[in-house]
Amino acid sequence: MGSYLLGIDLGTSACKAAVFDREGNVIAASNADYPVYYPRQGWAEQDPQEWWTGVCCALQKIWDSGKVRPQEIAGIGVDGQSWSAVAIDRSGRSLCPTPIWMDFRAQEICDKVNRRIGKERIFELAGNAMLPSYTTPKVLWYEENLPEVYSRIDKILQCNGYLVYRLTGEITQDICQSYGWHCFDMRKGRWDLEMAREIGIPEKLLPDIVNCDTVVGSVSAEAAAQTGLSQGTPVVAGGLDAACGTLAAGVLHEGETQEQGGQAGGMSICLEQYRADPRLIMSFHVIPGKWLLQGGTVGGGSVMRWFEHEFADYERSRTAQCGKSSLDQLNELAAAVPPGCEGLTFLPYLSGERTPIWDPDAKGVFYGLSFAKTKGHLVRACMEGVAYALRHNLEVAREAGADARVLRAVGGSSNSLLWTQMKSDVTGCPVIVPSSDTATTMGAALLAGVGCGMYKDYEEAVGLTVKQTRSHEPDHTVKEAYDRGYEAYRALYETLKDYMKKY
Repeated sequence: MGSYLLGIDLGTSACKAAVFDREGNVIAASNADYPVYYPRQGWAEQDPQEWWTGVCCALQKIWDSGKVRPQEIAGIGVDGQSWSAVAIDRSGRSLCPTPIWMDFRAQEICDKVNRRIGKERIFELAGNAMLPSYTTPKVLWYEENLPEVYSRIDKILQCNGYLVYRLTGEITQDICQSYGWHCFDMRKGRWDLEMAREIGIPEKLLPDIVNCDTVVGSVSAEAAAQTGLSQGTPVVAGGLDAACGTLAAGVLHEGETQEQGGQAGGMSICLEQYRADPRLIMSFHVIPGKWLLQGGTVGGGSVMRWFEHEFADYERSRTAQCGKSSLDQLNELAAAVPPGCEGLTFLPYLSGERTPIWDPDAKGVFYGLSFAKTKGHLVRACMEGVAYALRHNLEVAREAGADARVLRAVGGSSNSLLWTQMKSDVTGCPVIVPSSDTATTMGAALLAGVGCGMYKDYEEAVGLTVKQTRSHEPDHTVKEAYDRGYEAYRALYETLKDYMKKY
């Protein structure tokens, strides 16, 4: 057996690949970008072939670094963004771009299915409401709008399932990502074929469900030639990016919670008993026999990336002079503004919003602008808006019986001490930062480590690899300011939501 584990993450904006030793140390890492296409209002899609090209590019960078050789990889784990609907034919060829989690094109289809079958009945089985972000309505959309494509579909895959297929030739559906389907029994962890027939999903489109750490195949000769990997390297089924990040945050037991600071925001609370709420997202954990109650928001690190791209020309021009990145400079501007942002409030709904409001028409809003407001106010308002969205999700989870007392923050946003402290202050929860930039790839690698036998179980895997870097305690002196800001945040959406649907 080789000495190292490889994790591959198919994110929304880029593929990340990282090689870890048994103790979770990063030996080599790389990434490769690919685009999101927005051909119409409410649409967001990607080309699966561009995912594969990104993976090949990222892996080649690792081999070129000289830090690790392909034959030293003991196992490969993969994770990916939620709710893809990769349509492949019998030869395994992708037939069309896949709508991703930000896509809302199938709203009318959801409305029809909900009326015909009943919202409550669907939710009782699937643990998730029938909403356009999920996989089910996207497949029905193919049938209505792309009949020639639909007639040639052999299987529908999630993005990590597609990557597993490209690596091994095996077609699988991991149990964690099965939550995208509303014919999936969330209690029993299996397909409900009667519901599939009622919804209109042919059984033949559904891959076999496997545990996330199951070795489903090995790297084929064709994949080895394209990626540089060694033929025969074991590959596990993998899972959802948020769930792999949750594993790498050390979340194994009831009530332990990951705070997600990647492109999207949100949280994942580990449950040992089934508790679903239609305002939130329910999935199986990548760890067998456990669930995750999730909040998934559009506004996360992407909010700051958007702001930096559109409004930070000056900061970018000064990076060489001051030795600080544009994001670090924006962070300093925000730190100079007091908590509560002196009445400036931001709704981070830049591509509609998911939990807990589920509104594809929601819009981003700055409220409270005046001549007294500066760029620093705008930056801080963006950060606070994301923190308020997190608080909203945590409050709904508490109502559902899942109380998160400590947050374990992962993702690029946790690199900002200001933003992490802000989330602690806004939510009233202590925050532990066990890792930041490599959580999803490490979680995928840990699945491979358990599947291949490098670790005897998840307790051992987490005990060896997850290391706390810092912690934050809520500052109760700023609670009143953030409570006022949160009240404004909630009231703004309620006041504007009907207007948002019109314009």
